[in-house]
Amino acid sequence: MNAVPAKIAGVQEIIMVTPPGKDGNPNPNIMAAAAVAGVDKVFLVGGAQAVAALAYGTQRIPKVDKIVGPGNIFVATAKKLLYGVVDIDMVAGPSEILIVADSTADATFLAADLMSQAEHDMRASAILLTTSESLAKSTLREIDRQIKTLVRQEIIQKSFDDYGEIIVCDNLRQALDFANELAPEHLELCVAEPLKYIGMVDNAGSVFLGNWSPEPLGDYYAGPNHVLPTSGTARFFSPLSVDSFVKKSSFIYYTPEELKNIPCILVASPAQREAEQEYYQTIVGLQGEFLYAENMEETRLMVISRKGFLPVEGASALPSAGTSIVRIPLVRGEEPILRNYCAFGKKDNSGYYVEEFAKLLKEQFAE
Repeated sequence: MNAVPAKIAGVQEIIMVTPPGKDGNPNPNIMAAAAVAGVDKVFLVGGAQAVAALAYGTQRIPKVDKIVGPGNIFVATAKKLLYGVVDIDMVAGPSEILIVADSTADATFLAADLMSQAEHDMRASAILLTTSESLAKSTLREIDRQIKTLVRQEIIQKSFDDYGEIIVCDNLRQALDFANELAPEHLELCVAEPLKYIGMVDNAGSVFLGNWSPEPLGDYYAGPNHVLPTSGTARFFSPLSVDSFVKKSSFIYYTPEELKNIPCILVASPAQREAEQEYYQTIVGLQGEFLYAENMEETRLMVISRKGFLPVEGASALPSAGTSIVRIPLVRGEEPILRNYCAFGKKDNSGYYVEEFAKLLKEQFAE
């Protein structure tokens, strides 16, 4: 689940950590799977200490750029604390399943599917939303019957007691609205026409369609990645995928001619405008259009009313009346390139003096 999308994305080195058995040796099945998936190195360490070792590096374990994969509460907490030192996929919590069912669903299947997640953890969540009261009652009876045969019945019962629910809804629209609000890790649509409702699902990690697509398929067999967002984070997180291992950069390139013709807003009193414009044209070398404002508030109004000039940010931290500041929005024609701007003024607090900027421009233009 973790190595294959990384491999497809072109990750150059994939490192896996796994705790050893009581005899100090790795699980041979895990090692075989790692070899098939293309893992480059395996270290026998687990838990929060493994996450810390990967984040900071040790004498034997190299520092990595990203840590992915599920774990217990200690692993999840370690990943959360170390986010920023390294990137992570998500902070995963206890397992969740939410089933939306109509009268066509089978109570035997629903009970089994609910318990398939409740058995994972006492804090796991298993919820059934149905439009059929008789199905709700039948499912409850099936749970009582099936749980007696399971070795993890205490864990399942505790999960149901604290985080389980069976709710009868007026209609499927109401059920799906509730599902979107909860944003579950696993969502089953056990309804007659599941494809009809795909467009109504906004927030879910993985969606299982129809009465013959049980959630354990996703755990052990079906193709889509099963590292999924939990605890409502499906509202803004996606399942692990190739995209999780891809990052992007932005690139900016100006020619000397384009740089000289950047439009400017000059903040100066009417008496200063002619002299200030001449200064920036002759000394700095700017040849673009000049607009004028007497204060920063007027500049904002000009930005709003004139297409092609970007909003000025952070004006309160800059010198006000008396100091001339040239605002240079980064635009090409009428379309903004960046949502930033350059601020240059005589002895202002931007870190650049006009004379230094003029020298920089002249060097660029000379090339």
